[in-house]
Order: sequence, then structure tokens, then C-alpha cells
Amino acid sequence: MAHGAAAGDELLPGEFRIRPVVTLEGHAGLENNLEGQPRHYAIDGLFGAVFEWGLDKGGSFAIEAQIGPALVWGEAEHFYGRVHVDGHGDNAHHDDHDDSDDEHGDDHAAGHDQAHGDGSPYRRTDVKGYLQARYQPNDRFEVSLTWWPYYVTGHQADDVVGLKNEVGVQAIWALGDGDVNFALGDGLETIVDGVFVSLENRTGWESEGTYLGNYTDPWLGVGFNIDLLNITLSAGPRFYSPGSYSGLPFRTDWGGEIELEYPLAESVVVFAHWKPIYSSQGGDSWGVGWQHHIGTGVSFSF
Repeated sequence: MAHGAAAGDELLPGEFRIRPVVTLEGHAGLENNLEGQPRHYAIDGLFGAVFEWGLDKGGSFAIEAQIGPALVWGEAEHFYGRVHVDGHGDNAHHDDHDDSDDEHGDDHAAGHDQAHGDGSPYRRTDVKGYLQARYQPNDRFEVSLTWWPYYVTGHQADDVVGLKNEVGVQAIWALGDGDVNFALGDGLETIVDGVFVSLENRTGWESEGTYLGNYTDPWLGVGFNIDLLNITLSAGPRFYSPGSYSGLPFRTDWGGEIELEYPLAESVVVFAHWKPIYSSQGGDSWGVGWQHHIGTGVSFSF
């Protein structure tokens, strides 16, 4: 999800608007279901713009693009479900890079030991991007196509120099009018107005080209306000198909997300989110248990 600042007034049909956007976020990934419980931490600074066109019936079409540095501690951010492999069987794809390159081999071995045994030291600065096209024909339906490019700048641990790619498509249907604010006298009986259904698919590739798999989240959610604080809760199954490199079968995981947004000013929004996912099936280099992604930050629009 892109945490943009307040969208501003609704656009009239044919009206066009450009909003520069700056997003600063600190986030962490906690893989508690894997041996050694690997961690990744990062501080991102993304800079870009939102290009938005007004459509009939209150609809809109928008393109958002952002890019900037990602300061990495521990591991780099990666696609959900990536298996950490150490040269056994078909899972030895990382060894093809570092064992044959003396310049990076020692760094790889040392980085792997530190990432899994000595905490999460600062690693390097990578480059992160975000590009989304979003079509909203009315106030109850939205579909988007998103690309998350991520350039790894150094060989360390399981990370290999190159461009990671993640793409996603999502559709959201609001079952009510979305206007629920408990600070304005709404009761629990009005919560149905904030209910929505979300269907999202994401696919990922590692920086050296390995196909990591894809997952689909058909989730049910609800959004509401308490005064200016917006709270969104969603949960459901995750149908995950790992790439063949992992040797793992298709499985159904379970998860959810809590998202908070609060406008400090018309063009400044602070946000936080927590996404726990429970893996229901273990396997070689993968275990049953929880993974967490936690983040918080601030977004400015101009």
C-alpha cells in the first residue's frame, strides 16, 4: 500500500492534478518461523508524484511514481515466502554467484553468519521504487496495478547485486458508503458501512532472476474513523504457490493487517501498519509459525 498524504478535493470530470509526494518510512520484517529467526530493518526515503485525472460519476484515474534510498540493516526487504538456501539440492542457486567470485565470497560468508547469529548490523544503501496505476470509476470500486522494483547494491548474505521485482494487481469493493466515524455519533450498527472485500495477487523475482512464487489474498476488511484517525482492519487466507527453486508445495497461510493513518495537516499524514502472517505448513528451510511486517512513517504532499 502507498501511504500518500491527503488526496485533496474531488476532481471534476476532465480536471487534472499533479501532487509531488515525499514518504519517509521505517519498517521491519520478523521471520519467526525460520531457523535463526532472520530480520530485516530499513529506513526508506521515497520521492515522487501523483498524476490524477477526474472522471464522470466522481471517479478518477491516477498514476503514482516514487523512488529513493533504502538504508538496510540485517537483510534486504524481499518477497514473502523466500526460502533461505545454503547449497543443498536444487536450492543452491545463490552459491553459483558468490563461490565463483573471490571478490564477494568472503563477504557473503561473513554476512550470512552475522545475519543469522549476531543481530542485524547496518549493511548498505539500496534503491527502492514504487509505480502504481489506479482506476476508480466510483466511490465503491477500485482496481490497481503496482510494480515494486528494488535494486540491491551489494553481495551480502542471501542478497545478490541486481534488480528484485515484485508486481501486484488488486481490486477492492466497498460494500457500504465508507462513512463511519465513531467520534461523530455513529454506533456499532453502522460498521457495515465500512466493510469491504479485497482481492490481491502478488508475484516476485529475486535479483538474479529466480522466480520466487506468487500469492493471492482474498481478504475481508472494515475501515472507520475515530475523529481524524482512520483505522483499517483486514484478514483472510493467503493462497501461496512457491517457486520451484524452494522445493515447497502449494499451501494456504493465514494473515491480516492493521493500518492507521492520521492527518497532522492538510498535506501531512502519519501512518503505521502491522501485517502478521501465519504459515500453516513447514518444509525444507521453512517452518510453521508467524512472520510479521511492521512499519511507521510520514507522507507529505505539495
